[in-house]
Amino acid sequence: MDPLSRAHALATTAYLVAAVLFILSLRGLSSPETARRGNLYGIIGMAIAILATLTLTGPQPNPLLIGSIAAGAAIGTVMATRVGMTQMPELVALLHSFVGVAAVMVGYSLQLADPGDERMFEALTTKTLVEVFVDVWIGAVTFTGSVLAFLKLRGSVSGRPTLLPARHFLNLAMVVGSIVFAVLYVRDGQTWTLAAGTAIACVLGVHLVAAIGGADMPVVVSMLNSYSGWTAAAAGFMLANDLLIVTGALVGSSGAILSYIMCRAMNRSIWNVIFGGFGAEPPKSSGGPAQPQGDVQDIDHQTLATKLLESKSVIIVPGYGMAVARAQHAVRELTEILRVKGVTVRFAIHPVAGRLPGHMNVLLAEANVPYDIVLEMDEINSDFPTTDVSIVIGANDIVNPGAEDDASSPIYGMPVLQVWKSKLVVVNKRSRATGYAGVDNPLFYKPVTRMLFGDAKDAVEKVVTALRAG
Repeated sequence: MDPLSRAHALATTAYLVAAVLFILSLRGLSSPETARRGNLYGIIGMAIAILATLTLTGPQPNPLLIGSIAAGAAIGTVMATRVGMTQMPELVALLHSFVGVAAVMVGYSLQLADPGDERMFEALTTKTLVEVFVDVWIGAVTFTGSVLAFLKLRGSVSGRPTLLPARHFLNLAMVVGSIVFAVLYVRDGQTWTLAAGTAIACVLGVHLVAAIGGADMPVVVSMLNSYSGWTAAAAGFMLANDLLIVTGALVGSSGAILSYIMCRAMNRSIWNVIFGGFGAEPPKSSGGPAQPQGDVQDIDHQTLATKLLESKSVIIVPGYGMAVARAQHAVRELTEILRVKGVTVRFAIHPVAGRLPGHMNVLLAEANVPYDIVLEMDEINSDFPTTDVSIVIGANDIVNPGAEDDASSPIYGMPVLQVWKSKLVVVNKRSRATGYAGVDNPLFYKPVTRMLFGDAKDAVEKVVTALRAG
């Protein structure tokens, strides 16, 4: 066997091992208990994939390639060490954009290959041209959509959806236009047709994400994750790289499944999430929107501590406000004190709490909250009627009773945590402002509700101090 064939055989074997590790990684990431192991499998698999690819570049890899990998690793390390948990959703969206722009650049590198490079130029068969256009088109949609999602999550752009007149017709026109340019590109292989399709895809990516807002952003992040996976799979076909195809299919399918699961939890169609412009103007109803009755009632830290000590069952509902205040460690301390005193404490996690799928689970795991007391909405929702105190920390839309009884609300029909069925509900918020969906919350005005205003970390730490004194 000649050296080149031997290198290809070794690379294929390494790719197979890496693919198995990626599958094990996804399996590990499905549970908090095995997430660290799953992450380690992914790291090892990617390292093997990179080393195997370098063996195919010749006996001495291109110094520019080595430098690029080193620079990328350094930038990634700095970003990972500096990013806070509240910035994780926007970082994930930004990373998706990297996948998209990389796919676009690889596609154009094939298109613009030097005609003198016979190996590259002859690769542009009809089949390859189709793969190039699909790869570039999906990559462009992923890139611009992810950048806009990053800006929305960061707060640089308003989170409210931008709904243009006849937006669905506009989307259809852009898809049809892309198909036309795809046919022209496959027929003639002209760069301008590929560029035109790329431009349309860039506009489509912005328009799709611009029309989405409110509580749908976690679903958008998981959908962009799926897009990035299909982009990688398309690049794999384009480059005849089996590992890229397998990895892209894994990421794309898992992202799509996660998005579907989250939409089911929200009682919404995934097509409605992508194209519906959630969080805009509420639908009209004959009775008009429900008007909250009464004033909010406050509670102080000492009184809350007393109520907690008198209770037997407590459920904590974390939300994005807990992430912003970095209050998870104070919440864990509160939990430990109550459990030592014989109080049953559990956490209720809504599928779309925070700005990222699993955001609250990651925060609580970081604070070493026991996994067995962190329960999903379907597991714990029926327990609120027998709960003495429910504490809502920085959450709003996921505990809004309007989702069940106000047909004019834009979140009507979305399953929520029924905290108002508890004997006492304490809502910690910095103000009475609306949540990310931009709707008022009648929970604040219910007789069982007390408001604990202030920064989540500061408020919980004061309750902890009162509990220790008690």
